[in-house]
Amino acid sequence: MGVPYIPIVGLVGTDLLKRRDDMKICVDPFDGKTKTVVAKALRPDVALFHVQTADREGNVSMGYASDNGILAEASRTVIVTAEHIVDRLKEHDAVGSFMPGIHVDVVVHAPFGAHPAGCPGEYGPDAMHMADYVKSSKDDAGFKDYLQRVVFDVPNHEAYIERFVPKLLTKPLQAASD
Repeated sequence: MGVPYIPIVGLVGTDLLKRRDDMKICVDPFDGKTKTVVAKALRPDVALFHVQTADREGNVSMGYASDNGILAEASRTVIVTAEHIVDRLKEHDAVGSFMPGIHVDVVVHAPFGAHPAGCPGEYGPDAMHMADYVKSSKDDAGFKDYLQRVVFDVPNHEAYIERFVPKLLTKPLQAASD
């Protein structure tokens, strides 16, 4: 957008500001009373999106309404992980939002790449894993342990699926690969 910062509604009173130095509370310059959080403009080095379908040229069908295209345009590098890779995806074939390949640098086939969150039209959230995440993130030590178990101790995507994605979700994937 070309602005140095932007107001964000709903963050006054949260503890997010304790952990972020790119956000500050300011007083509304028009009424002189209302407190508002402002966030410094970002130019991300990398944006990563998980989607339902992409093609090898980076055209993306997100399967949901999204303004991720704005983030893609602002980022230096855009990586898309996808449940499915197809030969060619055209805008009229997309479900939900379409992002043209001109904004995408890398496409990676990553079934269950949105786990433990859901991927609309593919699978829902993993409630047990999400509960573990919420419990683990209540303090820094618990979150550090969670990251070690679920991220750093997992050698690759296939091992993650084997360890953490419920077998009920992976049966169609296994049947398709047989």
